[in-house]
Amino acid sequence: MAEDMKAQVKVQRRGARSNQKLKILYLAKILLENTDADHDITLQEIIDKLAANNVTAERKSLYDDIAQLDNFGLKIKKTQYGKSCHYQVVKRNFEIAELKLLVDSVASAKFITEKKSNDLIKKIERLASKHDASKLQRQVYVTGRVKTMNNDIMENVDAIHNAIAQNLQISFQYFQWSIKKEVELRKNGARYVISPWGLSWDDENYYLVGYDEDADMIKHYRVDKMLHIKVEKTRRKGRGKFKEVDMAAYAKKMFNMFDGEEQTVEIFCTNNLAGVMIDRFGKDVRMNKADEDHFRVVVKVAASSHFIHWIMALGSGAQIIGPENLVEEIRAEIKRLADQYNN
Repeated sequence: MAEDMKAQVKVQRRGARSNQKLKILYLAKILLENTDADHDITLQEIIDKLAANNVTAERKSLYDDIAQLDNFGLKIKKTQYGKSCHYQVVKRNFEIAELKLLVDSVASAKFITEKKSNDLIKKIERLASKHDASKLQRQVYVTGRVKTMNNDIMENVDAIHNAIAQNLQISFQYFQWSIKKEVELRKNGARYVISPWGLSWDDENYYLVGYDEDADMIKHYRVDKMLHIKVEKTRRKGRGKFKEVDMAAYAKKMFNMFDGEEQTVEIFCTNNLAGVMIDRFGKDVRMNKADEDHFRVVVKVAASSHFIHWIMALGSGAQIIGPENLVEEIRAEIKRLADQYNN
């Protein structure tokens, strides 16, 4: 019995010795997990937590280790309360407000699945102390939000970035949802071959913006509706075509990423809609005073049905006054709606 106990003690000592090289890493982990600007930890608590990881430590060696971590950039504050030393990490790579912003973005992004959102949020929480992590979790509501059901979304984005970096084309299948809530492959499952030139996040969805050689035009595709992406060996095409596209301006022109003929449109607005126009088109939008109560906006947009309905949704405060062909389209749409609901 005594021999067994001696053997067990020897094993524990060997384990403790073998973990000594990891001591400073465990120390950094303990400080980051348990302290922040409002919470500290005593030296004895550090020793106990190291022991729980099978690491022995003397107080004198810990003083040196903490000083080394501080010199390395961890920024550790020491406070003396009587004979007791308290330590806390006072500066991190991310402030709690920044982490809240990241968490809210992940939670609200429709193109990330619910499961992946929860996984990412847990990883973001590990960038904070356990005290601040609990604050993050209490403010997150992912369940019940409208989220994508494509579990390959992260792999899709990664494949697109790799193709862009390697200047290569990609191929994929594209789908839509049927009335039975089943996946329906477009083009009978034939693969799309596209030269990827960028990614755009619009209306909480991720879009691939690329060149379709067959159609000789720039097109966009919902990343969460792409299946079985493959990076091809052929070089990308459409460089000259894409140079004509300003990615930031592209998103402004496309309403809910629906195609339409690009036109220069003039909108007559009441003054209270100035903020709406700036939010949609940016601070560089051309806005000219019409009278004391109205202004005119001149913008280039893809004049799709979604753009027309966006204007109509603004009510009597906004009216398209040019070009005339677009005004005629709106009159025809109003008549169609009237006929639809009269019937």
